[in-house]
Amino acid sequence: MQGRQGRRPTTSPATTGEVLKLVREGLVATRTDIGRATGLSRTAVAARVDRLLADGLVTELQGGAVTGGRPAARLAFHAAGGTVLAASVGVSRSSLAVCDLAGSVLTTESLALEAAVGPDRLMHAVGEVLARLLDESGSDPAAVRGIGLSIPGTVDSAAGCSVGVPALPGWEDVKLPPLLTERFGVPVRVDNDVNVMAIAEHHARPEVDDLLVVKVSTGIGAAIVSGGVLQRGAGGAAGEIGHTRVDGGPGVVCRCGNVDCLEAIASGSALIRDLSDAGRTVDSVAGVAELVKKGDAEAVRLVRVAGRRLGEVLAGAVNLLNPAVIAVGGDLVGAYEPLVAGVREVIYQRSMTASTQTLRIEPGALAGRSGVTGCAILVLDEVLSPAAVDAALATREVGAAAQVSSGAR
Repeated sequence: MQGRQGRRPTTSPATTGEVLKLVREGLVATRTDIGRATGLSRTAVAARVDRLLADGLVTELQGGAVTGGRPAARLAFHAAGGTVLAASVGVSRSSLAVCDLAGSVLTTESLALEAAVGPDRLMHAVGEVLARLLDESGSDPAAVRGIGLSIPGTVDSAAGCSVGVPALPGWEDVKLPPLLTERFGVPVRVDNDVNVMAIAEHHARPEVDDLLVVKVSTGIGAAIVSGGVLQRGAGGAAGEIGHTRVDGGPGVVCRCGNVDCLEAIASGSALIRDLSDAGRTVDSVAGVAELVKKGDAEAVRLVRVAGRRLGEVLAGAVNLLNPAVIAVGGDLVGAYEPLVAGVREVIYQRSMTASTQTLRIEPGALAGRSGVTGCAILVLDEVLSPAAVDAALATREVGAAAQVSSGAR
């Protein structure tokens, strides 16, 4: 909020990082705007803007509004002023990308390596591919500002590790950031895979403040945006619907040890199992979707049954959370029509009319890129925060001063 004079109500002057935040959010466009918004003097504004220009975080172009003299130079956030790396790790494959500072994907690649190989081997392979993508995109490795990483299941985001997730045996309590910082030397932020999808989906739908994102792939998970804020829960386990027991199931033992968990009877891996038992040759979730596209009657039937079972669990979530949108993503979205037909059938039967009368159920908005886009936004919100920008600039200035001092001896 601004004070009576349109100035920032604080006892300390706005920092360079806070000025960047104003520019990045489109709240100021000129040096005069910055002065009005912060109360900084012209000299102080100039010093902060010059630091941001030198670091490549903003650009300044002539052509602003005329105020009686020369047109004011306009400031804009410089999305090309660096990159972030994104790694969305899945049970059977990972999506990797180089993104600009606005979170736009510059180049991307899929890594077909199962998480079962363990965190050390997989993170080494992730680092190899990311380094190659940087080289192929022509990006400067020195301009990488951070890495966003997502993994399936519950995450201790402070420690950067998986917390007892059946989908990732051997990953529990392994601190993942050091496995990448050793190579790239930048901050690494870790979160749950569906949480980062929700971050991306909310970013694509800024007008939707109550959003439920569901990922149906090898496993099943969800993420909740309520009141415009991602809800992680007390222990980071919000949205773990895959291990909710479904009534009337066939008695399948889940890898978590329980029986008839949603994931055990309705996920992509469950469909691969059931279709293989029915005599179909299929070994991937994409293969399940391809059978549906070809009109295989058994594949269509089983996917619709999986959708109904998913709908059973989501119906309670709709009554509890009253989302405006349910966005469905993951590899099984390739079989979207029968899957979501089953979901809709049960939700509209079992949920309250007040909760469903304006509900939209639709595919994810980012065409398979929500994972890497969400990873990029996740780390950008950290490395471009005012405190992080101020700390990084201070570190660079100390280093530059040391070089000058060393050169003068």
